[in-house]
Amino acid sequence: MASAMTMAVARPAQVPLSTKASKKARAPRVAARAARKANVQAVGIEQEISIDEAPLTLLREGGEDDADSMRARFEKMIRAAQNEICGAIEELDGQKFQEDAWTRPGGGGGISRVLQDGNVFEKAGVNVSVVYGQMPPEAYRAATGEQGGGKDMIPFFAAGISSVMHPHNPMAPTVHFNYRYFETDAPDGAEGAPRAWWFGGGTDLTPSYIFDDDAAHFHGTLKDVCDKHDEAFYPRFKEWADEYFIIKHRMNERRGIGGVFFDDMNDRSQEELLAFATDMAGAVVPAYVPLVAKHKDDEFTEEQREWQQMRRGRYVEFNLVYDRGTTFGLRTGGRIESILMSLPLTARWQYDMQPAEGSREADAIDAFRNPRTWVA
Repeated sequence: MASAMTMAVARPAQVPLSTKASKKARAPRVAARAARKANVQAVGIEQEISIDEAPLTLLREGGEDDADSMRARFEKMIRAAQNEICGAIEELDGQKFQEDAWTRPGGGGGISRVLQDGNVFEKAGVNVSVVYGQMPPEAYRAATGEQGGGKDMIPFFAAGISSVMHPHNPMAPTVHFNYRYFETDAPDGAEGAPRAWWFGGGTDLTPSYIFDDDAAHFHGTLKDVCDKHDEAFYPRFKEWADEYFIIKHRMNERRGIGGVFFDDMNDRSQEELLAFATDMAGAVVPAYVPLVAKHKDDEFTEEQREWQQMRRGRYVEFNLVYDRGTTFGLRTGGRIESILMSLPLTARWQYDMQPAEGSREADAIDAFRNPRTWVA
């Protein structure tokens, strides 16, 4: 996982839009491509400045970032979600998150909260970030997966919340989620040009061992939220997650058992999509925390701990090799502690490890290679 800044522009390979998508809905993406052709002077991401306490807002003062703007409303949502989720994790673990906050001279900043070596969690982190910048072409290609040799820059705004949580117990699953909002500004010298905006995000589960009832609870909770907004969302976004979290060099093994993932969403109003992102962020605690509470005290063997460490190694491989948010952050010089916060404290790489036929480990590998239907 990258920082919330980097994942805010990380856009996985797209699943086609529903039939509701129209030429009007696709217009912002066309505008984004046009913006890349503008003659914009390249500037780097500004170095962050550590501060003692998080400010009330990370937005620039005045201008378009007033309290009624989508930028301000999205920041309010993700900061409330950070507080709620961290509170639930602290109650389960019994230890507190460490908080680091920073700003940048040109506006924006972030808040990282990390709980490390806890009673229940080996490592858990929840980042929020607000960024103003100009996207260099190589970073844009990393974020979108597009090819091309363009040299122009796009001014952008990105805000998001991103998290990964690794429990100690091998029977308790890891979770990842992120929710983000992205805008491109008009390029310098082309103030009248149309702007692009989109929402993205998702929540996915990475267990070391498969518990069918846990998977059904997790997917069912996410499906309930999706169905509230559009019954087409869950099947579409589950497929998207299954296709994104693939470790290609491991025989197309998935990182885990998926969940939902969506991006480039601008085929309906901002109000509708903000409501959807808000409800999805609100589903993290009921979807995930009961699973950890259920398994945090389970007995396990040293061999099962080693298997968990092997799966953690796969997690590292995906994040450093394939995750577009991580690669985007590394290429733009983002805050490295936030970019690499997703990595576990410990992992294992064992030469040519093959699980025994019929074992629980073999069942897990099968679930990772062949995505299953967890809810109807």
